[in-house]
Parts: sequence; C-alpha cells; structure tokens
Amino acid sequence: MRKTERYPVKGANSLWHIYKTVPFFKVVKNFVIIQLARYTPFLAMKNWLYRTFLHMKVGDQTAFALMVMVDIMFPEKIKVGRNAVIGYNTTILAHEYLIEEFRLGDVIIGDEVLIGANSTILPGVTIGEKAVVSAGTLVHKNVPPGAFVGGNPMQVIYTKEQMEERRMHQGKGGSL
Repeated sequence: MRKTERYPVKGANSLWHIYKTVPFFKVVKNFVIIQLARYTPFLAMKNWLYRTFLHMKVGDQTAFALMVMVDIMFPEKIKVGRNAVIGYNTTILAHEYLIEEFRLGDVIIGDEVLIGANSTILPGVTIGEKAVVSAGTLVHKNVPPGAFVGGNPMQVIYTKEQMEERRMHQGKGGSL
C-alpha cells in the first residue's frame, strides 16, 4: 500500500492550484537542475546536483542513467540508498495532482536496488533493499526487500527466498 497525504481542493482541479502548493521559482530551478542531470553522462555530477540543489538523499555509488526524470515539484521527498541503479528514462514521482485533491508521498528506494529502464515509481512507495524492478514496470505499491517485480500492474515475480534459491543454483553451474 502506498503512503500518501491527501490535500483536498475546491473549484478547479488540483493542478490549477499548483502555485499555491509549490512556489513558481522552485519549479523553475528544479526544472533546470533536472534537465542538466538528465543529460549529463557524469554520474557523480548527477548525484551532486540532486543532493545540492534538489535536497534529495542519494547514497554513495548510486547511478542514475540517462534521461531519468525525478519529481519536479517535490524532489526532496525522494530518498535513494547506496549502490542503487535507476534505469534509463525512469520516472520517480512524489506527487499526484488529481481532480478533487493532490497527494504527496515519500519515495524510498533501498540500498543495492536495480530499477529497469522506462519504469514509473508512484508517490508513497518503498522499494526494499536488493529488490529488482523489471523494465517498464509501474511501481504502484511497496516492493519487499530482495524481491523481483515487474509488469503493469506490478506483480511479485520472485520473492527474496526464490531469488536466493535461483542464485544458489546458478552458482553451481545450473541454468534456470
């Protein structure tokens, strides 16, 4: 289950209330920083930009691939652990603007997590350490530590225990 806070709005849909929820110049600054980070090939520079200007928590040796799109409104609600890989063109959202409300939720990505290309992570999700998210997955709920998940809707493909068993068999020369 995702953990988000709900903020009802009256009148027009919640996106029309955007600059009541986040300052205009914060969005402009975040947009510029995110675009720089999306295109730079230097991993250390990306992490520095995210930490310094967007106030994201990013662990050591974490790698954001080309074109990753982090939340432009509330990037400070994103925490990525150590030695994680965020795949090409992945989107990480910490907000949702709906018709009658907007929602905010922290996104927590654990240590040594692999997120495949073109995935979308919704607000309020926690991805446990050493989890693997298959390419093209819509992460709409929490991912248990060590699990392998994929699809839309996302499903657990292998549990942590099944993944460990697969690794054991592969280490003995077997194929799965």
